Parts: sequence; C-alpha cells; structure tokens
Amino acid sequence: MSEATVNAGDIARLVDVGRAAVSNWRRRHEDFPQPVGGTATSPLFSLREVEDWLRRNGKSYELSLADRAWQRLRAEGDDLRLGELVASAAVLLLREAGFFTAGAMPNDTEAILDLARENGPATALDLLCERYVEAHSRRLTVTSPEVAELMIRLTGAGTGTVLDPACGLGTLLLGGSPDRVFGQDIDPVQAKIAEARLVLHGLSSEVVCADSLRQNGFPDLQADAVVCEPPFGDTKWGYAELTGDPRWEYGLPPRGEPELAWVQHCLAHVRPGGRVAILLPSAAASRRPGRRIRGNLLRAGALRAVVTLPATGSDLWLLRRPEPQERPPSQLILMEADADLSTVNLDAGDQVRIIDLLDDDVDVSPARHRGGNRDLGGEFSSALQRFRDLAPAAAPELDVFARRRSLPTTTLGELLKAGLVSVRHSPARMSDGDQLVLTFDDLADGLTPTGRAGGSDLVTAEPGDVIASPLGIARVATAPVTLGAHLAAYRVDPERMDADFLAGALRAGDHRAHLGSSRVDARRTQLPRLSLAEQRAYGAAFRRLAELADALRETAAAGQALVRLGFDGLVDGSLGPRS
Repeated sequence: MSEATVNAGDIARLVDVGRAAVSNWRRRHEDFPQPVGGTATSPLFSLREVEDWLRRNGKSYELSLADRAWQRLRAEGDDLRLGELVASAAVLLLREAGFFTAGAMPNDTEAILDLARENGPATALDLLCERYVEAHSRRLTVTSPEVAELMIRLTGAGTGTVLDPACGLGTLLLGGSPDRVFGQDIDPVQAKIAEARLVLHGLSSEVVCADSLRQNGFPDLQADAVVCEPPFGDTKWGYAELTGDPRWEYGLPPRGEPELAWVQHCLAHVRPGGRVAILLPSAAASRRPGRRIRGNLLRAGALRAVVTLPATGSDLWLLRRPEPQERPPSQLILMEADADLSTVNLDAGDQVRIIDLLDDDVDVSPARHRGGNRDLGGEFSSALQRFRDLAPAAAPELDVFARRRSLPTTTLGELLKAGLVSVRHSPARMSDGDQLVLTFDDLADGLTPTGRAGGSDLVTAEPGDVIASPLGIARVATAPVTLGAHLAAYRVDPERMDADFLAGALRAGDHRAHLGSSRVDARRTQLPRLSLAEQRAYGAAFRRLAELADALRETAAAGQALVRLGFDGLVDGSLGPRS
C-alpha cells in the first residue's frame, strides 16, 4: 500500500486552521515537508511527515475518523482513480447497511467501517464524497448546497417524483423527501456513487449510466419536478444525430447552444404543470443563435423566471410545462439574487412584459433589464436620506503621550487560571437544525444571528459575555444569543474585570502570537494589567472606537447603495441632473 498523502485542505482541516495558514507555514518554515506528489497548484504531502512537523512545532491536531478513512482509501491508488476508490467504498457501505451488491471493495476496510459505525453508512459515504470533491474540485461539477436548496425550494422537488438527467454524485436528488427519484449521468463512476448515496439515504431511486441527450434513460418519464446542472459548452452534444428528436418542441437547438437542448430535454420529462430548475451559463440568456428558442419558450409560457446567482457566472432558469389550453403569462420574472440565497423571493423580482422581450435579441438577462417596475426614484430618495442620517459616531477623546508608557501586562491564559474570566467554545462543526445561531459574518456585522444549526452541544452567550472570533473580532453580548461554529463566549467576573475592556483587548490582541491557529482560545493574547476603574475607562474608549467602526461600515454600505441607485436611475430615466 502506498503512503498516505494529504493536500493543503486536508492539513488545514487536520489542525483546524484556514488554507492561508498552511500556505504561510510553507513560506516561513524551511523544514516544512516537501511535496511528494500532486501538481504545482495542488501538491500532496506525506501524512507521516506532516504529523511529525506539527508535533515538532507544538501544533495540536486531530485526525478525525473521516480523515483517517479518507487517507487510508486514498493511499490505495493514484488520484486519477479516486472516483473508483470512492465507488468501492460505496459498495462496502451498502453491504454494511444490509444491501447485498456486487463490485470491488477497498483493500483496507477497517477505517471506513469505523466511520460507518459512528456516523451511519449514509453519512460515512457523504463524508468521503466531500473529501473526493475537495480533492478534484477542478474536475468535478457539484452544485453547492445553497444553490441546491434554492432549486429544490423553487420547484417543490422535495416531494413527489424528481428527475436529474445530469445527476453527478446525486447532490440535487438528496434534498427533501421525494417519493421517488430518477438520475442519469454519463460518468459510470459518478452514477454508481450517486446510486449508492440515494439507496443509503432511504430513497426509492433508479439511476442510469448513459448520455441523457443521446441515450435517454427515461423516455416515458414525466416527473413532478426536474432539477439539473448540465455540462456547459459541450458542442459535441449530438446535434447531427438528434435533428428530428421529438423533444425539440420549441425549436432545434443550434449546434453551439447545447444548454437549450438540455432545457428542452428537462421540459419533455416533467408533467404538465410541473416545474424545472436548470443552471445555465449567463451567456445562454442572450446569445443570438438561441433567440428563436427563447422566444418560443416565452410565447408558450414555459420560461417563468431567470435568476442571476452572485459570483457564479450562472443563471437559474425556472420553467413550467404549460397545461393544455392554459393561458400563458404576460410577464417574465427577472432577478439578481443577493449573496444569501435563502432570501430569494421571486415576488420581489422585476416583472418584465414578455412582449417587450420579443425583439431581435430576445435577451432575458436580468442585468439587461435591471429596474423593470422598480421605483428607482423612490429608492434613491430613501437611500439618500439614510446616508444623511448615518453620521459617524464622534471620535473618542484620547490623550496622546509624548513618550509611550510601559504598561504591565498579563495574558488571557493567566486571567482564565485566576478565575477572572471563563470561556466556552462552540463546536467546530455543527449539525443541521432550525436553531438560529450567530455566525462569523454576523459577529463582524453586529449581533443579529442568521445561521441555522442543531444539536445538544450548542453554546449560548448571555448579556455581558464577550463573544470572540478567531480573527480578533469581539463584541459584548446585549441579549442571549446562540453561537455558531468557531466562536467563543468569555464571561468576566464583573467585580474584577470589565467586559468592554476585555473585548477591546481581544480585538487589539497580538494575533501574531498564535498565527495560523483558528482556535478562539487565544490564551497567549496579551493585555494591560489594570485596576477595575482603569479597565472601565479603557473599556469606554474601546467601545467608542467599535461604535465608530460600525458607523463607518454602515455609512460605506449606504454610500455604495446610493451610488448604485444613482447610476441605475440616471440610465433608467427615474433620475436626472439637478437643474
């Protein structure tokens, strides 16, 4: 068996730090292990050498069961065979779950079985798939959990019968609790893994390995919903041999428009009134060769909404197969989603008249029609008033000394030992759930929780506790709040310690003392040793600085909104230069 290897992501997870910390170690430490494989952009390191280096440098680490199973599996072959190795693990986990199936199994089964006994076979395979996707992030196309959740929500694919004709590892079919799922993929390894995942998750399923466009695995299927992220830009999709295919109800897709072939394939496999969500490159909304098909989709009422997803270069097309004799809608919803996809509400999108879209271009890009029925003049006026109201907080009054004073110092670790401060850490990894939790980003923006998690080990901060993140963000809680991953709650003895002083000291702490660590327990952080009265004075100054930082951030956000609305309103005709 080959020696177990790890990439930078594996090392970061091993030590519970970010990838940047691993890159920093490689630059700063000459004795950091040299790559033993991989590529220049994704090197592999000997796990044994990495563990030795971590021990020599006093960095605590923990090899989880999932990582141990993954490294044992990965050591059985080169990275080009990773998919086959995960598929062999899937066979083992199916047998462990009581499903008798044929197929090769990994040589070393102990770690995988341990992982299954602790987490269950379904979760064990999901964890191995996560590692597989991370190792082959440039070769595998996997729909992100946020996008998958949005697609399932907008189509109702969480129930009924669902089809994904480009199912990959089965990600889109695992959302919700559908009655029956159907998947197809051209890659035999991915199809096998998807089939195992669906079975282990208790779904009634059927998966076919074949090219969906050329070899339709479900020619008679009409599902309740279809969800799909097809391959982009595949110009060899079968144009010549599929010219007369009955699926092209809205027109023969041009040779260079494979995405419009996938759109019609999906529509052909959903029942009348059923919904389709398909991810397409943004260019599919405007390329001239596809304008005839886009026009026919609009006239028939099949295309209902196009949502641009931030930072992906993709649009989400939402379609509905028309009912017989159904009157088509007169408007199309166009929308540019915010970063938080859980807030996407089609009712808030721009309603654009279909008759206005049926020009020479039939361009359904949301950016092209930004504004629609929005009251940009009213939005601009509101933004302007908010910007004027957000005067930054007054700068704190601080004395400037002619020479820097030498203050006695202590460390957070000493305060913890002395009982002046106690600390509780949130779990590094959290289970899914409905409990509102404060995330890392929430702490940066304020104290309003937006995350969701579950489990019995959640930590709740009480008013007066100092909530801190790994990167030096710290705030004093004003109300009870449950903490998300990688946050900590420090509780002070109010008779001996001021909470605002501790929050300011953590925010200003010398993070170089624990560079590379994402652990919130920064015990080596130094802070001045002061009397309680002095702490309160310092705490008040720290608080005013924090308020100033928040006000400046809010003012910047308001200013950016004002500028964006100004540009849009001037072009739209809602605003004009002041006469």
